[in-house]
Formats: sequence, C-alpha cells, structure tokens
Amino acid sequence: MQNYKKFLLAAAVTMAFSASAVAAEKLKMGIEAAYPPFNNKDASGQVVGFDKDIGDALCAKMKVECEVVTSDWDGIIPALNAKKFDFLVSSLSITDERKQAVDFTDPYYSNKLQFIAPKTTDFKTDKAYLSGKTIGAQRATLAGTWLDNRNMEDDYNVKISLYDTQENAYLDLISGRVDGILADKYVQYEWLKSKDGSNFEFKGEPVVESDKIGIAVRKGDPLRERLNKALAEIKADGTYKKINDKYFPFSIE
Repeated sequence: MQNYKKFLLAAAVTMAFSASAVAAEKLKMGIEAAYPPFNNKDASGQVVGFDKDIGDALCAKMKVECEVVTSDWDGIIPALNAKKFDFLVSSLSITDERKQAVDFTDPYYSNKLQFIAPKTTDFKTDKAYLSGKTIGAQRATLAGTWLDNRNMEDDYNVKISLYDTQENAYLDLISGRVDGILADKYVQYEWLKSKDGSNFEFKGEPVVESDKIGIAVRKGDPLRERLNKALAEIKADGTYKKINDKYFPFSIE
C-alpha cells in the first residue's frame, strides 16, 4: 500500500510538471488589426486576415496556444520590445533600420510598393507632374520611408501627408485631400476592388519590386528559429498555399 501511495504521489508530481510545461507554452501574437486584407477586425471585433491565419498556423505547428494582442502601428515595435507580446506578425518589412531593434524570421511573403490615384487623372511620378501635388502614405512604413529618402518635399515640391492607419489615408484620397497614395501593392489591390476604391487605379510600375516581409521577435530570442521551422513546415505541407489562396488569386510568396 505504501508503494502504491508513492506511485500516486510520483504520478501527481509528474502531472503537475506536465501541466506547468503546457501552461508555459502560451505565446502572445502582436498584430496591428487595421491593414486589410492582411490584418483587421471583422464585424464582431475579432482579428482576421492573412497575417492572423499565418500566425495561427505557425502556433499550431509549434504546438503552442497563442493569444492575439493588438497594437497601434506607430508603437508596434516598442510594444514587442516591452514584452507586450512575444512575436509580431503584422506585415512588417524587413529593413536594416528595423534589424537594429528586432530580429526577423525568414520572409513569409514578398510585397511591392505602388502608387494609386483617381482613374480620371494622368498620374505620373516625374517631377513636372508631382510638383504642387499631395501624396499620402502610412506613417512608419516602407512607403513613407521611400518618399522621405527621395526628399520629395524639397526636390519635387510635393507635400507628404502621413497617416496613423492606411484606412485614414484612403479617406483623404476619396475626399480629394491627397492626389495619390503610395502603399503596399497587395493591400491596395484589395481596396481597389471595394466600392470605395472603384474610382481609383494603380499608376505606373511598382517603385519597389521586392519588399520582404518577416515576423519580428526580440533581439536574440530563440523563438525566431522555432518560427522559421514552423514556417518551412506550413510551406511544405500546403497550409501556406491554402491561406494564400483564401486571400489572393496569385502567389505572394
């Protein structure tokens, strides 16, 4: 009987340790939730989109329970480093500047930057046309950086309007407060199909052809390698393609 009691005690201790191990495998996934179709909220307030589906698939492969934590775009990297979440899957371009603050996984999709403007305009990207125009972009994005690096305000006499969300940039485009917007092609592709975007179109060729998008983690975090392994697995088993095809009729990998 005494041996049996020892067995039960040992089993209880083992179960307690197992439960602790499972409980420890909970991660928080950071998302902006204002960048459809990659991330936004549905009518019920739930976070949805390509980024969310990819994050869920990676969590399933890593066999961890993940909780979504939303954050304003401007403070999304500081929020990661402040440990408000464990990894950031929110269509973040891999740039040298951001690499100084965070580590990135392998890219999980490739993006392009392209202008959109009203169909009724002969929008061009040359200096003669852009002089006196107003161009919009989301703040702290590759599009905003691209405009800034080309010194558009001084050299082209262009007014740059930066927005906290892409949706607010669209509102100003619709109202005529900006003449065009520079943003991620695949985000604009989705918006142009909507009722609000029906009077607008892509203008010219993409100004950036290969913008690599990665998942961010804190510097030195071994979670990066686990995410990379899971990313390779969802690409190999067809999960990635199913998510891609849910949102786009072409591959964005």
